[in-house]
Amino acid sequence: MVPVAGMAWVDYAIVAVYLIGIVSLGLYLARRHSSTEDFFLASRGTTWPVIGLALLASNISSTTLIGLAGAAYGTGISVYNYEWMAAAVLVFFCVFFLPFLLRSKVYTLPEFLQRRYSGLARSYFSGLTLFLNLVVDTASALYGGALLFKLLLPDVPLWEIVIVLAVSAGIYTIAGGLRAVIYTETIQAVLLLTASCVIAVRTFLKAGGWDAVMGAVDPAKLSLIRPLSDAAVPWPGLLTGVPLLGFYFWCTNQFMVQRVLSAKDENHGRWGSLFAGALKLPVLFLMVLPGTAAILLYPNLKSPDLVFPTLLFGLLPAGLVGLAVAGFMSALMSSIASTFNSASTLFTMDFVRRWKPEMQGEALVRVGRMATLVMALAAMAWAPQIEHFGSLWQYLQVIIAYAVPPVMALYLVGIFWRRANAAGAAACIAAGVLGGAALFVANTVLDVVSIHFLYVAPLLFVLCAIVLVLVSLATAPDAAEKSAGLVWTPAFFREESVRLAHEPFWRNYRVLAGLLLAATSIIVYTFR
Repeated sequence: MVPVAGMAWVDYAIVAVYLIGIVSLGLYLARRHSSTEDFFLASRGTTWPVIGLALLASNISSTTLIGLAGAAYGTGISVYNYEWMAAAVLVFFCVFFLPFLLRSKVYTLPEFLQRRYSGLARSYFSGLTLFLNLVVDTASALYGGALLFKLLLPDVPLWEIVIVLAVSAGIYTIAGGLRAVIYTETIQAVLLLTASCVIAVRTFLKAGGWDAVMGAVDPAKLSLIRPLSDAAVPWPGLLTGVPLLGFYFWCTNQFMVQRVLSAKDENHGRWGSLFAGALKLPVLFLMVLPGTAAILLYPNLKSPDLVFPTLLFGLLPAGLVGLAVAGFMSALMSSIASTFNSASTLFTMDFVRRWKPEMQGEALVRVGRMATLVMALAAMAWAPQIEHFGSLWQYLQVIIAYAVPPVMALYLVGIFWRRANAAGAAACIAAGVLGGAALFVANTVLDVVSIHFLYVAPLLFVLCAIVLVLVSLATAPDAAEKSAGLVWTPAFFREESVRLAHEPFWRNYRVLAGLLLAATSIIVYTFR
């Protein structure tokens, strides 16, 4: 391969060493995988630093790197609202949901819905998650990665680049399952943060420094709290739509929460989740504001999605380009590997094991590997189609806004209201599917109405929640033992308070959650 502009031989060497090293590490970690618990949940022995770094690596995909910088360039830093909201959502997750999830010993988030409601709720959510893993998570990550490598290899077709990227991440995922994925993600997260720091520093230096950027950029593009007329994140959408989408992603999305399900115990699950929330706060300075600074450096880019690749290849010298590309590949491979493993877990545990309960151990692991391979092939086929949509960020958020409100209603109502039952859940799902389809057609196909996607999610959520409550009240309640241990109660809060009274403050997750919320508030207030 002849190096193209922006990549010297040393950069290619760095990328090659990274690829060989991370795949080798993944295959080394794949040696032990005889049981389903080991393959799908890393033997439930993961500690909090690994969980936190793995959550960050899974979340910050190639799509995120390109999307955050591009959105900041095009519409301003309001895109960071999705990032700081993650910290608040993870606090909610740790306090109200995580203990019941871990105590249930489930393999998947849909399995939790079966215990709370019915098999129908489990099958619906599992099928929906598999679909979203394919068309949103994996395919968009592959497409985002291909965009950057297309600049390096302009004569290579997009679909060939997609295949290479998918195979690179798929090798150790198929071999080792979550154990291989989650521990390679910790290395990838460190590399990703290092590369992001390098790009951010070089960008601000080239633009004249912090004060120069803050003084030259339109103040509207440096504000997180946007007016009602804002096209990107109007303030009512920030209060309603962004938290709901965040709840789906951080609290119910299998490819994220699977890392928490692998926790050694509740404390490690909570500390790891809060650590991930803390790691989301520097994203403003490392990944969002460099896109804003790019307005001064490259004011005439034809597409916002080109901002990140332009900064990478336009500002970094030989050697640092290789480091940054390796960081980008870390984000890409960790995200792809996460969705591959998530999809195989969902298909194997939510469908195959239910169809064939006699299948155990190595047989289920073989099915999981085959499911990973099929998922990789399907994502490779779909990824090139994303170029027919708008920006990556728009593609991601719009699909999720229409698809997930019924699931959010099932969890949020079901966690706090014991009376929610299986009949109500079935009606909630039906209302969400029909309402979402009707609103999508009216809003995007026929253009009869014009509703921002951040309003779509709360509107559909309210519809689904009302249907769930009304139908549950109108039908016979489920057996009391069905919801036992799966619903938050004031008694649980009091029991936790007694237990935490004997913990040192640095181990008390409520104290840590309060500190995280305080730090988040300071950032939001500063850039309001």
